[in-house]
Amino acid sequence: MILGIESTAHTLGMGIVHRGKVLSNIGDTYKPRNEGIVPRKAADHHAEKFARILDANLRKAGIQMRDVDAIAYSEGPGLGACLKVGLVGAKYLALKYGKRMVGVNHPFAHIKIAEGIAGIRKPLILYVSGGNTQLLVEHKGKFRILGETLDMGAGNLFDSFGRGIGMEYAHGAELAKLAEGGKYVPLPYVVKGMNLSFSGLLTQAAKEARKHGKRDAAYSLFETSFAMLCEVTERALFLTRKKGVIVCGGVAQNRRLQGMLRSMCREDGVEFGVAPDEYNRDNGAMIAYAGELIMKKGMKAPEKCTVDQGYRIDQLRLH
Repeated sequence: MILGIESTAHTLGMGIVHRGKVLSNIGDTYKPRNEGIVPRKAADHHAEKFARILDANLRKAGIQMRDVDAIAYSEGPGLGACLKVGLVGAKYLALKYGKRMVGVNHPFAHIKIAEGIAGIRKPLILYVSGGNTQLLVEHKGKFRILGETLDMGAGNLFDSFGRGIGMEYAHGAELAKLAEGGKYVPLPYVVKGMNLSFSGLLTQAAKEARKHGKRDAAYSLFETSFAMLCEVTERALFLTRKKGVIVCGGVAQNRRLQGMLRSMCREDGVEFGVAPDEYNRDNGAMIAYAGELIMKKGMKAPEKCTVDQGYRIDQLRLH
C-alpha cells in the first residue's frame, strides 16, 4: 500500500496504489492569475492544502495511515520550493507513523503509469510537459534520450504565449479553447535531427498575434509545434524500430496532438498509447505507482531523503 505525493510545480497531488491498482488520486492545483508560477506562492498553496488532500485520499481509498506500507514522493526535477513541501510532508508522515520512503523521478512516474495503462511493452516514449519535452527509450535498466527540446518545454511554450497575449489564466488547455476555429499562418519550424527548438516559434507567434489576431496565432502555434513533435517522433521510430509509441505528460492531454500521433502510428503500422487525462496531468497516483515499481531497489529512512531540482531521467538507474 503506497502513498504517493506529487509537488514538483503547480499541483499538489496525492494518490494511493495497492499492487498496481489506483485506489485514490486527488489533488489541488495552484492557478496563478496574470503571471507565471511563482514558486513561493505555489509552495504556500501546497502547504495549505496538504492536510486536506491527504485526508481526502485516505477516505477515498478507505484506509488509514497505519495501513500504508511506504511513502513515495517526487524527488525531482521541479521547482525547489514546491519539491520541499512534498518532501517535508512525506518526512513528517514517515517519522510519525514509522514508514519508509522512496524518491521518485517525476518523468519516470509519467512514463510508467502511461505504459501500464496502455499495455505497450518497451515503447518509444514522447514525454511532453511544461518543463520537459523528450524522446526516450528504456534500455538495460536506464533511459536513453534520443532527442529533446534545446530551450523550453512544449507546455512552457504555450503558457508563455498565453501570458504574452494577456490571458488571465495562461494555460495550455485554455489556449487550446482560444485556438478553436483559427486559420493557419506560417511560423518558424525548427527541427534539428531529433531535437527541437521552440523559442523562435514563440517570438514569431507573438508577432503574428498582433498582426493576424490571437486566435489564428494560437491555432498556428499548436499546429506547428505538434507537427515538429510528430516529425521527430517518426524519425526516432524508424531509428529504433519500436512497435509502439506512447505519449505522456501534461501536454499529452491535448486531443489534437493525440490525433496527429495516432494517425502517424496507424500509417506506420505501430501501436499508439495514451493514458486518460487524470494520469497525464501531474498527480499523486503516478508517484505511488512508480514508487511501488522501484521499491525493490531499496527504500530509505526519512532522514536520508532529499530533492533534486535538476534530476534528469537519464540519471536514473533502475537496477
